[in-house]
Amino acid sequence: MSEFDIDYRPRTAIKAQALADFIAEFTHPWEEEGEPEQLETWTVNIDGSSTKEMGGAGIILVSPQKDKFEYAIQLRFRATNNEAEYEALLAGLKLSKKMGVKNLTVKSDSQLVKVEFIQIPREENVDADRLARLASSGEECDGFLEILGRPSSEEETVNAIKDNVSWMSPIVRYLKEGRLPTDKTEARKLRIRASHFQLLDGILYKMGFSRPHLRCLSPEEANYVIREVHEGICGNHSGARALAHKLTRAGYYWPSLLHDAAQYVKTCDKCQRFANIPRAPPEEITPMTSPWPFSQWGLDIMGPFPVGTKQAKFLVVAIDYFTKWVEAEPLATITEKNVKNFVWKGVICRFGIPRVLVSDNGKQFDNGPFRDLCAQLNIKNHYSSPRHPQANGQVEVTNRTLLKQIKTRLEGAKGLWVEELPSILWAYRTTVRVPTGETPFKLTFGTEAVIPVEIGLTTLRTTFHKEEENEGQLRLNLDLLDETRDKAARRITLYQEKMAKYYNTKVKLRRFEIGDWVLRKITQATKDPSQGKLGPNWEGPYKVMQYYRRGTYHLEDRHGKKLPHPWNAEHLKKYYP
Repeated sequence: MSEFDIDYRPRTAIKAQALADFIAEFTHPWEEEGEPEQLETWTVNIDGSSTKEMGGAGIILVSPQKDKFEYAIQLRFRATNNEAEYEALLAGLKLSKKMGVKNLTVKSDSQLVKVEFIQIPREENVDADRLARLASSGEECDGFLEILGRPSSEEETVNAIKDNVSWMSPIVRYLKEGRLPTDKTEARKLRIRASHFQLLDGILYKMGFSRPHLRCLSPEEANYVIREVHEGICGNHSGARALAHKLTRAGYYWPSLLHDAAQYVKTCDKCQRFANIPRAPPEEITPMTSPWPFSQWGLDIMGPFPVGTKQAKFLVVAIDYFTKWVEAEPLATITEKNVKNFVWKGVICRFGIPRVLVSDNGKQFDNGPFRDLCAQLNIKNHYSSPRHPQANGQVEVTNRTLLKQIKTRLEGAKGLWVEELPSILWAYRTTVRVPTGETPFKLTFGTEAVIPVEIGLTTLRTTFHKEEENEGQLRLNLDLLDETRDKAARRITLYQEKMAKYYNTKVKLRRFEIGDWVLRKITQATKDPSQGKLGPNWEGPYKVMQYYRRGTYHLEDRHGKKLPHPWNAEHLKKYYP
């Protein structure tokens, strides 16, 4: 390279060059002695942001030469917008102090307190607002980012001065000074009780069975010990007796130890939210009876099924509570119009106007047109409480029976369930039901239906059938139908009493008063999928506002918003704030 008169010079280090450029750019020129010092004004723009998960603060420090320094703080604690603004202000002041700023102007888009700050429009505070939002969202930002785990200024705790008199005071006075109460009975009791205690270095100990010396605690000390053992670093949110056992094993004692442990566990928020779901019924069963045939029907939707004829995927089912007669119709879609037409054609036009229709809270049953139809015909709508299908148990049992028959009839071609439905309904209607002791067909028409097997292998009535006597026998059966139905009604009553007696033996009453706070059971529909198996079992709390009927309550949340439907006690448990 020398022949071309080229000199080789190695490249300087980039970091050193960047440092040199920074020093050259931001080093103030030397001021001659004797010149008056001019205080140049720096500007700091601040803003705060608060989200559900965390907060953020943004600081833009501007030098007199219009050089900008961006600084963001991520607040890893719950903070309001105003608190985030305060954190931004404090961080801006600290940053300015470290940089030796003597004259500072603070600009913010909110006037927090009455001091010499300059309030500016939000449009002029875009950069600080951007930094605050980036910090609160948890996204990466180009500038400096600091993570703040706790507020800069903690709230001062003022402890009230309390008298040191506690349950230990009489025992300590007796052991130290030999002082006894003036009452002879109390003095004797104290003397006997004090024989189990001992003073060591001014601290009272009880001579126990699990430990030689159990340190006696005042109420304040006991509260601290319970809290630390139950939910501290080594805490496991154990039950009351396990907590009391752990406290005594650790070497502590006070007279109400077990009671205090039980109260603390009962009011522990986490213990209540993650508590096991009780399986015992909370209330005695309420039988639903129908006074006469076709006066009370239960409605429900089954599906989705494999796509069948005419794209049918659902099955709307209606069952009479007295005769157990079932009507069902396949549907392609569950719409208000389809359900309304089914009730009109399959129930009202065939069996007359019912007195009550029982269903769940689905929109296909709880809507304006359906309610208007029922109101015009003076039909009462009874809706079961959410997530409580037992309130419409008759139709739920029928659904299980129909579903089982559909499964057993079909093997490979599952889409043929629509064609098999009439045969399944016929089989159900001609089978004796246990509660009535009769078939739904006989309780409806007064006579047993002739089934196909009686044609393939004749029976007495098919062999000796007399056409001329047939009409007379049918009329006689209709005259005797009332007696058959009365007998079925008595049998239904006995059956319900037997079932209620068995059911009520498993009941563990769980009742609430108006004003009580309760937690509501979380189901798969309301569970947060991101939490998996680590999510709580209960949500809330909610306040009991009204007693609807036995075992059912109207609730409202903490903000006073009333829940749209009453809730059964099966999904509730009492909450202790």
